[in-house]
Amino acid sequence: MATITQRITDIATKTVASASASSTMRAAAQGGILEGGNPSQYNASNPIILFIIQAGIILIFCRLLHYPLALLRQPRVIAEVLGGILLGPSVMGRIPGFTNAIFPTPAMPGLSLVANLGLIMFLFLVGLEVDLRYFVSNWKVAVSVGAAGMALPFGLGCAIARGLYNDFQDEPGTVPIEFGTYMLFIAVAMSITAFPVLCRILTELKLLSTPVGVIVLSAGVGNDAVGWILLALCVALVNAGDGLTALWVLLTCLGYVLFLVFAVRPVFMRVLRRTRSLQDGPSQSVVALTLLIALASAFFTGVIGVHPIFGAFLAGLICPHEGGFAIKVTEKVEDLVGALFLPLYFALSGLSTNLGLLDNGITWAYVIGVIAIAFISKLAGGMLAAKANGLVWRESATIGVLMSCKGLVELIVLNIGLQAKILSTRTFTIFVIMAIVTTFATTPLTAWLYPPWYQRKLEA
Repeated sequence: MATITQRITDIATKTVASASASSTMRAAAQGGILEGGNPSQYNASNPIILFIIQAGIILIFCRLLHYPLALLRQPRVIAEVLGGILLGPSVMGRIPGFTNAIFPTPAMPGLSLVANLGLIMFLFLVGLEVDLRYFVSNWKVAVSVGAAGMALPFGLGCAIARGLYNDFQDEPGTVPIEFGTYMLFIAVAMSITAFPVLCRILTELKLLSTPVGVIVLSAGVGNDAVGWILLALCVALVNAGDGLTALWVLLTCLGYVLFLVFAVRPVFMRVLRRTRSLQDGPSQSVVALTLLIALASAFFTGVIGVHPIFGAFLAGLICPHEGGFAIKVTEKVEDLVGALFLPLYFALSGLSTNLGLLDNGITWAYVIGVIAIAFISKLAGGMLAAKANGLVWRESATIGVLMSCKGLVELIVLNIGLQAKILSTRTFTIFVIMAIVTTFATTPLTAWLYPPWYQRKLEA
């Protein structure tokens, strides 16, 4: 009996000593670098320190890259993706210990969470920017240019999808999916147009009020709307597992769109009129309500099996443009999203891109083929449709070049494919290269085809 009592006493003493040592260690960690702590060491209970280091490096890197690229009149997304590629396994990741110190695997979910919240806010802003009145007033030309500019790359995308599926679909990081679903995703990735980047390019080149600008914006609205619907179908098919469930998901999504338009929007408009937000601009409370609608909408589309960004985009679409309300909300939110959140998201795209996987002839053949299909087919489709509507050749060619711009939207589509495990890392890298090349080429070619002196000549 005495022996048992002694053993219990020894165990209790060791437990108290262990707890005391653990408490001492935890207390010592509170001193941080003053007590020899390493701030870059990931701590799951206090991840903010490493997150600040990651965000600071990404923002500085992207800003430094943007300065030389801005001289070439390139959109900021190019610098953000290139910054991520340089920080990823392709370049900086080859430095021993760099990735484990700055971007360790346990810390990536936190960075991804913040980046995806920014993506939801960005798609909400895209919905705010889309004014469907553009499409209504130019619907004939917009439908023909948008349809032709989407049909040709869609068809050729279906063709190249067979080769990509056979060669890369069984690689690590993918899930078994039917070829039809894979083909639909590749075709959408080939045929989509980056409406937000188009707006910025047209603004920078002062083309918004020209016939080319009006037609491209109108066609871009229709193109993106069809593209998002097809992408939602693709994601629903992947998440659902069978066609019947996917059909229910899409019908639920359609019902939700009708609910937003005929139930949420009238109530929201009544609140805006009662608070005089359309006349005087939105107050902080109204901005908070608007963002809550966006987040709630993102939540709903996320839980029914469609990506949350679709809900945020739909919430932006139902916001009114009367009295400049959409513009004023955008001004209040845009800077934080554009300056902090988006660089993190697109740098993550770069971090997921591994140029070292482009290590053989067949892979580079696909890189060239994907770029050629994405650019030439979009250019040809948009140009021929514009010419058929009575525009001159240089105007038509300019419209085709602008419609070939991929930019932000393409990278969002690719990241959805990577997260849904439709694309392998190698295929993702191939398409990221395509997005960079087509976006990079848009502004120089547009400035060359449609310079100010030529615009004045047409007006005369």
